[in-house]
Amino acid sequence: MISFGASAQENSLFTSGFEETISSKILGQKRNILIHIPNSNGGNRIKDRGHYPVVYLLDGSDNFNAVVSITEHMEESSLCPPTIVVGIVQGDRLTELTTGTDKEFPASVGTGDKFMSFIEKELIPYIDATYPTTTYRTFIGHSVGGLTVVNTLLHNPNLFNSYVSLDGALWWNDQKVVKEAQVILPAHKYKGKKLFMAMANRLERGMDTLSVQKDTSSSTELMRSNIAFIKELAKNKTNELGFKYRYYEDDNHSSVKLIGEYDALRFVYGFYKLKIYDSELKNPDFNLESLLVTHYKKVSEQMGYTVKPDETQVNNLGYQMLRTKQFKKAENLFKLNVANNPGSANCYDSLGDFYLGAGIKTKAVECFKKALTLKEIPETREKLGILLNGKGTGK
Repeated sequence: MISFGASAQENSLFTSGFEETISSKILGQKRNILIHIPNSNGGNRIKDRGHYPVVYLLDGSDNFNAVVSITEHMEESSLCPPTIVVGIVQGDRLTELTTGTDKEFPASVGTGDKFMSFIEKELIPYIDATYPTTTYRTFIGHSVGGLTVVNTLLHNPNLFNSYVSLDGALWWNDQKVVKEAQVILPAHKYKGKKLFMAMANRLERGMDTLSVQKDTSSSTELMRSNIAFIKELAKNKTNELGFKYRYYEDDNHSSVKLIGEYDALRFVYGFYKLKIYDSELKNPDFNLESLLVTHYKKVSEQMGYTVKPDETQVNNLGYQMLRTKQFKKAENLFKLNVANNPGSANCYDSLGDFYLGAGIKTKAVECFKKALTLKEIPETREKLGILLNGKGTGK
């Protein structure tokens, strides 16, 4: 049995997250984790407001606030769904995030397999049992954390859907992970999996990414090991792994984290953004409802579970069509929202607004009455009262 205790509550404005202490049998110690629940869920544990994919982040103390800000910004920009972020606070990171030994650190023996067992068998089950999660998970690590991410992709690929290595220390133990990739990558299918790799600039003056591969100095070993791994990925395009890497010429080992995290999550959720052209909005014959349904069907296939169009997004489109008197498009959108959110008073109120705007008062009354059975909304009550008796009450 694992025991858990929570501390640090959110403030009334913006909350990065809160901290929990986990007593782990596998590690034989208590560990701290940082947790962010999407602001659209009120930043709390309530499960009936939605369910969200999860980003698991190594070196949580250093990277948590940045990744939370990125996911919140991307959600607000409709570039990703609302996302839970779990920051894992490291102990002895060189021990936890490596396996075996390296000649440069002979006194350190990596126990990364044990640490990953804690994540797989204790942390993830607890997060899933306690918070409103879905099955879609992303794993992010920097430096030796990036090494852990790549090791997990090779040896336990089904634990996460997407993997992000930021300037990963793939040089560890004489590039063991690169040598393992030569055997594992051709033999495994990674359908539905993604890997993003960020590589910082470690070049000496006068070098480029081609000439550095012939260098033998320790200062370029991290860069050379990443290039070697990327070459192995390029050899195995038939294994269906979704892969992207970026070389950041203007960033070093430390600064690459922030820009790499943003680019990585844009890649991970590259399928999520819905593009609607102005010409389609203005064309009364264009089927916006069909566009939404088709798009979110594709999103659902990528995420591995059903994802419906966002209620607010559809509502805004519906009112936009209503203002331009494209009544058929507006009706279809408001009805789609009701079908997807049958327990939402707001959706019925909006459909009532459509019927009111279209001059179909009997149906408007029906919708406003239905909305009020779900939730008491003063504005809805006012509109219903005016329709029924010309006064501001619907009682």
